[in-house]
Amino acid sequence: MKLLPPTKIYVTQSKIKNAGRGVFASQDISKGEIIEVCPTLEIPNNDIFNLSESILANYYFSFDELEGMVYIVLGFGSLFNHSYEPNATYKNIPKDKLVEFQTIRNIKKDEEITIDYNYGDNSPLWRDIPHLTTKD
Repeated sequence: MKLLPPTKIYVTQSKIKNAGRGVFASQDISKGEIIEVCPTLEIPNNDIFNLSESILANYYFSFDELEGMVYIVLGFGSLFNHSYEPNATYKNIPKDKLVEFQTIRNIKKDEEITIDYNYGDNSPLWRDIPHLTTKD
């Protein structure tokens, strides 16, 4: 499969508190459009502990259907910020080692594109649970 770079998005500083950079629409994007298709790098099991101790802990994906598998999503994929009211979603395409990002509503030019890291579950994010983010 040939992957082409996205043409409707850009990365800049997010306005979301403590978010760092984020992905934004460079033009209006309609509901249902594919924003980006990103290749992934699988993190070997013996490196997962090291990943959790690094800055990459804020950027990896794991998928319920691939229990125990952890990925870094390339392209802009790991820079989409979280919202419990997102304007986009993502789906894993494991056989091709890809993640596809798609809009779930119309997005205006220069609006930040967000996804729900919990996939619709409103429970706290891993980074918001004190015992998971503090070191002993």
